[in-house]
Amino acid sequence: MLDRNSSKPLYAQLEELLRSQIVNSELAPGQMIPSENELSRMCGISRMTVRSVITTLVKEGLLFRVQGKGTFVARPKISASSPAYVGIREQLEKLGYSTETRLLTLEEMVPPKKIAGLLNLPDNAAVRHIRRVRYADGEPVSIHESFIPCSLWERCDPGRIRTDQLCTILKDECGLTPARVLESLESVLATKEEADLLKIEKGYPLLLLRETNFTNTGIPYEHTKIAFRGDKIRLDFEYHLS
Repeated sequence: MLDRNSSKPLYAQLEELLRSQIVNSELAPGQMIPSENELSRMCGISRMTVRSVITTLVKEGLLFRVQGKGTFVARPKISASSPAYVGIREQLEKLGYSTETRLLTLEEMVPPKKIAGLLNLPDNAAVRHIRRVRYADGEPVSIHESFIPCSLWERCDPGRIRTDQLCTILKDECGLTPARVLESLESVLATKEEADLLKIEKGYPLLLLRETNFTNTGIPYEHTKIAFRGDKIRLDFEYHLS
């Protein structure tokens, strides 16, 4: 499998070989690769070297480990745009994924001071607080938490929250569409609750996107936090600068 006469180190050859087989679909998503011991024997290199190569590919999202079972080829990351352009559910369905939404929280509450400040709300003003988990092909990929002033959205249907995108509901029922959006994106580590919801380990890397949407008159009407699984979602941004 490896060329011992090459100037390229054996570990680099093995990494290149596995990456090529994954990218070219010689190893299919969900397929188990040979064990560390098997690869060590096949390639004539130490098990520790094989483990280092596999760890590198796991960190890149090309492989994933299942304790007690082995190492498997990961599915390609879902390439999505900011939901400021198109809702995440709509993007997933256009890519051919079946989607499902699990409603965790739907309540009227007085928000934390930071959220109230982002929405320019007076003291004790209430918001609709909504938390959902989004699934793609049966796998949880993101947690969505939204805050909308009750003064702008008087009534909400729990059934529609489960079936429709929030941006569609706000447009249909309140005439609210974003004219300006403030976004921030950072890498965070999953809390215990997030890990349980997304079926990952605590401390797993997540992409946290925060958005505040404004009307054409400058009124902030929605603040949303979306935690994406870092191994499942890649966010793409496009800018027109002229």
